[in-house]
Amino acid sequence: MDAPPTMTLGPARSTGRVVRPRRALRAGAAQIVAGAVGFALGVLLPRLGDGYQVAAVRAVDVLKVVGVGVLSVGTLIFSLLFLVVQWAAGNFSHRLLLFRSDPLVWRVFALVVGILVFSVTATLATGSRRTVSVAVPAAALVLTGAALVLVRRLLLTALRSIQLAHVLTDLRRRGRNVLLAVYPSTDAVDGRAPDTGENRRLPDVTSTVVWPDDTVLVAQVDLLRLVRAAARADAVVVLKVPVGRPLYRGDVLAEVRGGRAPVPAGEVLGAVVGEPERTFHQDPTLAFRLLSDIGLRALSPAVHDPATAVQVLDALEDLLRLVAPADLGDVSVTDRDGAVRVVMRLPAWEEFVRVGLDDLCRAATDAPMVLSRAGELLRRVGEAAEPRRRPGLDQRLAWVERELADRHPAFLRGPVDS
Repeated sequence: MDAPPTMTLGPARSTGRVVRPRRALRAGAAQIVAGAVGFALGVLLPRLGDGYQVAAVRAVDVLKVVGVGVLSVGTLIFSLLFLVVQWAAGNFSHRLLLFRSDPLVWRVFALVVGILVFSVTATLATGSRRTVSVAVPAAALVLTGAALVLVRRLLLTALRSIQLAHVLTDLRRRGRNVLLAVYPSTDAVDGRAPDTGENRRLPDVTSTVVWPDDTVLVAQVDLLRLVRAAARADAVVVLKVPVGRPLYRGDVLAEVRGGRAPVPAGEVLGAVVGEPERTFHQDPTLAFRLLSDIGLRALSPAVHDPATAVQVLDALEDLLRLVAPADLGDVSVTDRDGAVRVVMRLPAWEEFVRVGLDDLCRAATDAPMVLSRAGELLRRVGEAAEPRRRPGLDQRLAWVERELADRHPAFLRGPVDS
């Protein structure tokens, strides 16, 4: 087995999202931290004896108003979360979780928890004092101002999450970021990465790692952990299950090739981050899947909105033209010495076209404007693609033109205005 092209690491490719798993700060952990900070401020600030003092009863009134207000904000957050997620699932895709997974949602709620804890603690700490430091109401007002700013951002984010143009733009942006991060640069004329010595033959298989637990979805892989474990054993770990696929009990997760010492199975198993849903961090086809979902729902008989499907094709063309000349397929991850340590399975060209375009074209047989836009996409992507990828695109283009000729012979096959 030859080593695939090496993943190019650099700041421009945002590879931190690829080589190390990014788990969002759990909502519970964020709330605990914010609550602890609020408790500390509520205990310490009323004890300040120097500086300007205000009547304690006035400060307590401010704290009560702030405490009641943040409860309303917390209710607003959960109402928005429920309504936006439900609306997006019903109108776009059940897999579209952009708003729910936005860290801003949990950060705002954590701040609300911190303010509430601060208000209650500061009120109790004030006790029977006649005066209290002005820092107490000042801190309450500053925290309230920060909460209002974040709530405003949250409202704008929720509004964008139910607007088609913003959703498509966000999916396209996330898809481009992942594609630029995971695939090697393509400086060669024929679309292949320059030969820098990485494309050598890998050692023979010395052991395999089998998944022993219940079924999980491979959401991310901790590549740094795998590289370090393989480097210690002077081995190569070849991952057999790509990110975004389910991993069943008994499946072969990885092959270990070569090595002076065995790579501990626990290191390989512990590098797999299982989630109930797919994430963007290392999954190049997720944006294609979501865009196709939106287009398929728009073309369903219950919705019948071909203009939305045309907008989806606009976004898909941007992503397909990005990967059309690229060197796709598996990539190697090297250690600091340049030795290949991990081979990561990634989609090849046909998978991108199949996931993003094939089902959409099949569903658009009764939508001539969508078929016409698909034909335009195939022509322009074919111009940007490697020669070896053009036959598949030409076959699809011929099918689209036959469908237009047979089903909609009078339809004008010009550019479609979305």
